[in-house]
Amino acid sequence: MPSKPPALAPSLVTLFAVGAGLAVAALYYAQPLLASLSQGFGASAARVGMIVTLTQLGYGLGILTLAPLGDRYDRRKIIIAKSIGLVVALVGSALAPSLGALLVGSLAIGVTATLAQDIVPAAATMASDAERGRVLGKVMTGLLLGILLSRVISGFVAEHWGWRSVYFAAAAAVAVAAAAFVRWLPRFEPTTTLPYGALLRSLSELWRSHPLLRQAVVAQALLSLSFSAFWSTLALVLEDAHGLGPTVAGAFGLAGAAGAIAAPLAGRMADRRSPGWVARGGALLATASFAAMALDPLLPGPARLGLLVLTTIAFDFGVQASLVGHQTLIYSLDAPARSRLNALLLAGMFLGMAVGTVGASALYDAVGWLGVVGLATLASLGAWALRRGGRD
Repeated sequence: MPSKPPALAPSLVTLFAVGAGLAVAALYYAQPLLASLSQGFGASAARVGMIVTLTQLGYGLGILTLAPLGDRYDRRKIIIAKSIGLVVALVGSALAPSLGALLVGSLAIGVTATLAQDIVPAAATMASDAERGRVLGKVMTGLLLGILLSRVISGFVAEHWGWRSVYFAAAAAVAVAAAAFVRWLPRFEPTTTLPYGALLRSLSELWRSHPLLRQAVVAQALLSLSFSAFWSTLALVLEDAHGLGPTVAGAFGLAGAAGAIAAPLAGRMADRRSPGWVARGGALLATASFAAMALDPLLPGPARLGLLVLTTIAFDFGVQASLVGHQTLIYSLDAPARSRLNALLLAGMFLGMAVGTVGASALYDAVGWLGVVGLATLASLGAWALRRGGRD
């Protein structure tokens, strides 16, 4: 039996939050740089856009193939190794002599940025049952702030010092975090001795064995579908219905701050009430927010934009609160399998986001914005119904 982990100090929670934020931020640094990269390499927008695609592809690949290793090996070694790997990938991207080299570097960044999904179960493992929701809420706050601030910082740094400086600065920040992990992160006892092939096959066994896991994954996938449907068509509706350009669409990303606020609040409520109660409440808030968007045609111009801002903040709050609730829930199901449980949850979210992007684009072309709103509302309602019918 693994030994009981040491008490989780506040300073280590902060390190986990910062490390998760820096890791996930690496997925988004390139997005504001695409125009500069297109000009710098003399490449088409489509080719340069592959940077973002390969980064996300690498992340998804890493979640399914590497994240389960946290149950098989010492998470301390994995976190340190991935931190060093991410530094190398970022430096390699900064030095890339061609677009082809940068594409390879982007794939490597995506794979090693799954460091964030080793940190989250590590924090859950070190936290006691009574404080796990609160700890996860704080770590998720760091992760969400990494997503929120990455594009802003990347654009600012690139404008003043060039796009390569973005990757160099990111590498330096992750290197500092890696040094802190070496200094302060304790070792983790492996919770299984399964060989790699059996470890991956055990994902299906976990899926079959835990009805609560299936409910959580499907419910969060439905919320991710709604989330992605909205964000993938927001720029279109802002331009078509409000005459607003990409700058305003980008500013809507500040609504992500609602998610950063929701995470610690949701974590504390998960400890006080139950993770299922938080997940249900988040799904219900998301459903109500998307449904309220259907009022858009009934309002005058300024009020329509105000409604969109308020409902964006509200649904983001709900989706992120539900995520914290579901993470807290699944980590309590099978302590020795927390890395694999996390991999299944994240895989479901990625699938939901992909379906949401494709479905929303088709609906927007066919029936307009209200079709997207209908899709997001029904998917969120489905998530709430699943959680309402499930146990906590």
